[in-house]
Amino acid sequence: MSNLRGLLESISITDVVQLLHLNRKTGQLLMQNGRFQGVMYVSGGAVVHAETSRSTGESAAFELLAWERGEFEFQAVPVKPVGSIRRSVPDLLMESARTLDTRRRLGAYFPSLDAVPWTFLPEPALTAGLKLTPEALKAIAHFDGYQDFHQVMVSTQLNETAVLEAAFALLEAERLQVFEPAVPLAVETMKTGLFKKGDHVELGVIHESRWRGLQPYSHGFITQVRIQWRGGVAHEAARFVPGLADGVISVPEPLLKSWGIGPTESVVVRPAP
Repeated sequence: MSNLRGLLESISITDVVQLLHLNRKTGQLLMQNGRFQGVMYVSGGAVVHAETSRSTGESAAFELLAWERGEFEFQAVPVKPVGSIRRSVPDLLMESARTLDTRRRLGAYFPSLDAVPWTFLPEPALTAGLKLTPEALKAIAHFDGYQDFHQVMVSTQLNETAVLEAAFALLEAERLQVFEPAVPLAVETMKTGLFKKGDHVELGVIHESRWRGLQPYSHGFITQVRIQWRGGVAHEAARFVPGLADGVISVPEPLLKSWGIGPTESVVVRPAP
């Protein structure tokens, strides 16, 4: 079993991980689900690290273990233990199952981990009268209207269960709002010159109008945006210009080169602090 590949519709990724664990294999388990990709690193049968485009460590492992469609390939190659995952495989799979149960239970309230939670009350009113764990308080401190649930998990090193339970406690107390401000945009190369420096990106004015209509961004000008593409994220100064098509973002060529993407790529954009 030096190399193994297949479809997740035929065998669950949990079964694949258990098979690698029982045979004490070392290598990388590559996965693809549509446009999403991920990898789990296995050393002596133990899952030691995981990565997706949105998270790393345990959070990424839980994300990948929840995939029910797509394809996988295990490559038996040397792996340098990163150590971001320290659970045993049985414990990791058990916690993944608990996380999935929580995700399903709270799915009606938080259908997308790409959504952005925002607490609109200051302390002490925000948490007054609520019985919250230290983990919940840690998560709540990051519900700033800019970080999505994936980012909160990475920033706090908390798993999905802890973050969503914290969000639900505030939502149930009517002290939390959740937004999905991100928009997919096609990249076009910005024309720069003597009177136009390539130190920013440009978007159509409709996006500023839409974002300013959301409460977290309604009290000032939006001057920065978060841009995510397959394999990377950047925060850049932004300007909103009339006449630019709604479905595009204009980016200077040097920025595109530094990101490693071309003008035919698409990105996901939302306000940044």
